[in-house]
Amino acid sequence: MDDGRRIEQALDVAVSFAEAPGAPPRLAESIRYAVFPGGHRIRPRLCLAVARACGDDDPAASDAAAAAIELLHCASLVHDDLPCFDDAALRRQKPTVHVAFGEPVALLTGDALIVLAFETLARGAARSPSRLAALVGLVARAVGSPAGIVAGQAWESEPSVGLSVYQQAKTGALFAAATVTGAAAAGVEPMAWRLLGEYLGEAYQVADDLRDVACRQEEIGKPVGRDVTLGRPNAAALLGMDGALRRLSDLANEAMAVIPDCPGVEALRAEILAQTRLFLPARLAQSLAA
Repeated sequence: MDDGRRIEQALDVAVSFAEAPGAPPRLAESIRYAVFPGGHRIRPRLCLAVARACGDDDPAASDAAAAAIELLHCASLVHDDLPCFDDAALRRQKPTVHVAFGEPVALLTGDALIVLAFETLARGAARSPSRLAALVGLVARAVGSPAGIVAGQAWESEPSVGLSVYQQAKTGALFAAATVTGAAAAGVEPMAWRLLGEYLGEAYQVADDLRDVACRQEEIGKPVGRDVTLGRPNAAALLGMDGALRRLSDLANEAMAVIPDCPGVEALRAEILAQTRLFLPARLAQSLAA
């Protein structure tokens, strides 16, 4: 089974538990709405790619880790779109969750997805308690404070923040979680894989900043120009378009250079290269290649 099918199947199974009899119908519907259809699923693909490079001897655990990372990403999008933060009306070419279901249900949907991520880990990695313990700790670190996605969101409420600190928490944390949980799910020491995720996460955030400045809403499926409107740090605004493109290229190269030695290193490099090409629309990617 290819990675795309593995991810969608794992997510469908996870969401089905939240839809079990007795669940509030609108909450259950909202949870599925928030998860499907997805975007490129870059984070769970990265998780599975690392697990495979490390041997992937427990596919149930790696599937659970990949699904948990994506559920947390979906939760962050639901919360990020709320009126108290971005007040965004569109996500993935459809109305955001709070527009479709109302703010109270949207808030609870994000909360439920966070809990569901940990439930998914518990079910998928249960046969290996030591791996499960490692996975829970690694994922929790990527979610909370001081350096997880919650902290990244909170930095937007502070009077000032450095660009790198903000990007590492807001975006880099889940990319780092993807690489370390992929390794941990395969029974490999995870922390050697953290730097790869951090570089890729910062690269993705630079690309997202470029999309916010240079793309149209119909190209990326969400409102553009939000960083300027909301006064948030943006690499393209701080470095200029050319500077941001150079930074993105440097980060991608640095990521490739820090991949730890592993049985599947060449296949992993090819997968990462393919995924980084998805960071930007084709016309911006051509500028990067040039």
